[in-house]
Amino acid sequence: MYEFKLADLGEGMHEAEIVEWLIKVGDTPKLDQTIARVETDKAIVELPAPVSGKVSEIRVKDGETAKVGDVLVIFETTTLAKENGKANNAPATTVPASTAATNGQSPKSQTQSRPRVLAAPAVRRLAFELGVELEHVTPSANGRITLEDVKTFAERAKSAPEPVQFAPASVSPTISAPVQSAPPAQDERQPLTGLRKRIAEHMERSWRTIPHATAFGDADGGALIAMREALKPVAQQRSVRLTYMPILIKLLIPVLKEFPIFNASLDEERREIIYKRSYHIGVATDSPEGLLVPVLRDADRLTILEIAGKLEHLIEGARKRTLSLPELSGSTFTLNNVGSFGGGSGTPIINHPEVAILAVGRLQEKAIVQNGAIVARPIMPLALSFDHRLIDGAMAGRFLARFSELIENPQQLMLDMR
Repeated sequence: MYEFKLADLGEGMHEAEIVEWLIKVGDTPKLDQTIARVETDKAIVELPAPVSGKVSEIRVKDGETAKVGDVLVIFETTTLAKENGKANNAPATTVPASTAATNGQSPKSQTQSRPRVLAAPAVRRLAFELGVELEHVTPSANGRITLEDVKTFAERAKSAPEPVQFAPASVSPTISAPVQSAPPAQDERQPLTGLRKRIAEHMERSWRTIPHATAFGDADGGALIAMREALKPVAQQRSVRLTYMPILIKLLIPVLKEFPIFNASLDEERREIIYKRSYHIGVATDSPEGLLVPVLRDADRLTILEIAGKLEHLIEGARKRTLSLPELSGSTFTLNNVGSFGGGSGTPIINHPEVAILAVGRLQEKAIVQNGAIVARPIMPLALSFDHRLIDGAMAGRFLARFSELIENPQQLMLDMR
């Protein structure tokens, strides 16, 4: 018998949700065959079979959460487990029974009261937003309810004709039918799981640990718009989609080099400042399950077009949850383009353990005074949140002023090219 346990799949990960088992009891998967997909705080990871053997028991069901060290599945095999050289292979040691068993309940007794609806966290969240009860939705994918199932159910509910009520032919004026009041609406509770849970924990830690302060500024984006328009034809010839973000990242690098404290972190135990010599820029990206921060590594060594190509890969991968763990960790500074989400501006929360985060808002025409006259100019709002233990307001103001200067005169990039 071989007990396959959940191993640490990433930095600081202590639990994961089983999204889908690709095997069932009685199957005999081959060594390294993908047997399950699990969701961590950063990505959806495929688990390979550590041995070749018959599946005798699956301890953690679809939609349930397992902690590191919990037994996921038991194989009947005489084949020795392969060396634990990968992060998603489990150690071949025996551990106690599953969490349900240690609490004095068998998995069977837990599920007899009410069958569990199989649906990913994103599906449950969409159902909650649309007011759909998952128990009424017919699953279409191997017993699991998908996003499309919920959307289809909601659309049908909206388009269904309301029942027509006919009055009786004659009603006595002295007798009225009893009025039946509608039952009160029932609140729905959902567990905070998956990516949404990890985001909540990360935000709590950042806000609780770091004394935040925020500096605000504006930049005239006219020259930035002109530069992008000039570079777009060249980018299109190379099959690259050029947005403002690659240019902003390229403008950010010399500012981080000029103010190295913004590309640092604080070792809270040793009370030491760690100045980072690499420039790994985190890019806040919206995904169906919540906000992810893929990392553009060594941004200072890339051209604008190289940054644009890598960003497209990272953003698409974040939305599909297909990025590897190195692509989602290790950032030294985070840039959040809230304008891409349709936001004018906002106060960002620092991505721990970094010491600052910069949010750029949507370019909008605003009336400003220029040479004594009121003119309309495309203005980009800026918001810089910083760790007040290491950075004061004066330094944050100088950082924003320098970044604004480069946005308004992006041709200065030519001076720093190698």
